[in-house]
Amino acid sequence: MTALPAPPLLVFTDRRQARRPLVEVAARAFAGGARWLALREKDLPPDDLAAMTQALKPIAETYGVRLALAGSAADAFTCGLDAVHLPRDGDPKAARDLLGETALIGLSAHDPAEAERAAAAGADYVTLSPVFESPSKPGYGPPLGLDGLRAVARGLPIPVLALGGVTAERVAALCEAGAAGVAVMGAVMAAAEPARATAEIIDRIAGQGAPQRPDWDGSRQAQGAPMSDKQ
Repeated sequence: MTALPAPPLLVFTDRRQARRPLVEVAARAFAGGARWLALREKDLPPDDLAAMTQALKPIAETYGVRLALAGSAADAFTCGLDAVHLPRDGDPKAARDLLGETALIGLSAHDPAEAERAAAAGADYVTLSPVFESPSKPGYGPPLGLDGLRAVARGLPIPVLALGGVTAERVAALCEAGAAGVAVMGAVMAAAEPARATAEIIDRIAGQGAPQRPDWDGSRQAQGAPMSDKQ
């Protein structure tokens, strides 16, 4: 199983929510300490998506960020990425066959059964959503709440990232409920100061000591990566 990046914060992009050009928002999130970002721009044509990836790559390399694509493994491969976040009906095994044994493969889950299937199929982690009410997660039923998160995280052999309505103020409760980390979109994308918003979430994760198992060790942060900018 491929380890999660550290810190265990996955930032999904959404250029429609961003207050600045997406590459600039991503760079500020990296300055705030983010080391894991998934491009989730599903309406972009392949050429535009590839161009955005190429614009982000040198900045990500500077900070030691693991870039992923939220979508298909084929699109991730085309963009030259070795990390993908699949939809709930995605095939982790096929993705790993295409992207390589060390690829980071995640999958969206919205209930215990989907999370269990993802783990059995070879996913490295799942996002579980929506934990709280979230405008970006319509159509997936009522929020699972902390009890729903706890029920899934307690029995799953892979890390669970809480997604949906995640704010810095809620991180402590999510970690206490068993989340290995959190995933966000609007909390960073729509923030007036993405670096500060990112740093606040990471500080809460560090303060709570998000649960880790030996096989969850996400020590992939590049040596010598720039320090977080909380200003």
